[in-house]
Amino acid sequence: HFDKELGQITTFHQFLFLQTKTETMTKKSDLAAIQEKLPTEKTEEQKAKRSELFQQFDPNGNGYLSLAEIDKGCRDVLGLYELFECKKVIMRAYQAAKQIHIGNNDYVERVEFRMLLVYLSKYFELWQMFDSIDSGDDSRVNLEEFKTAIPHIEAWGVKVDDADAAFAEIDSNDGGQILFAEFADWAIKKGLALESDEE
Repeated sequence: HFDKELGQITTFHQFLFLQTKTETMTKKSDLAAIQEKLPTEKTEEQKAKRSELFQQFDPNGNGYLSLAEIDKGCRDVLGLYELFECKKVIMRAYQAAKQIHIGNNDYVERVEFRMLLVYLSKYFELWQMFDSIDSGDDSRVNLEEFKTAIPHIEAWGVKVDDADAAFAEIDSNDGGQILFAEFADWAIKKGLALESDEE
């Protein structure tokens, strides 16, 4: 009887282990699914979706989105938990979008909302790229990691002729490590260009 119970406990623990392992594996974000939830196209249908989304992001109806409202909207309105957990992505998208229109640069306005969604999509794509290079999982990339990842970087459409020179160019603060913000700025300049306009 005891052996049977012990076997059941062991099986249960194996189940928990496998479940945890599966959750970790499925945590790898599906970029296509995220992009599908971000209506960035200039069609009338997507424009209508954006208007509806903006109202949901802006519960007090003042026509401005704070960083906190964008953060909350990614989780509660869009249901994009992978994006919600990437605070660096949300911050970069917010900083880029709020500068587009000459006006209140502390908030994202309605005319900047489409580009906010574009930035969220593109910066999340860059975050996935950065995260795949960061083999040490310390949110930093050293020269060795960068060199190892050159084929992967080039597969994303960014040509690297001289790894040492490219690393030095990205490492703008000469810290010997590449941070996400530095990497994103470099990747965008090198070809993963973002469109920029108002709606």
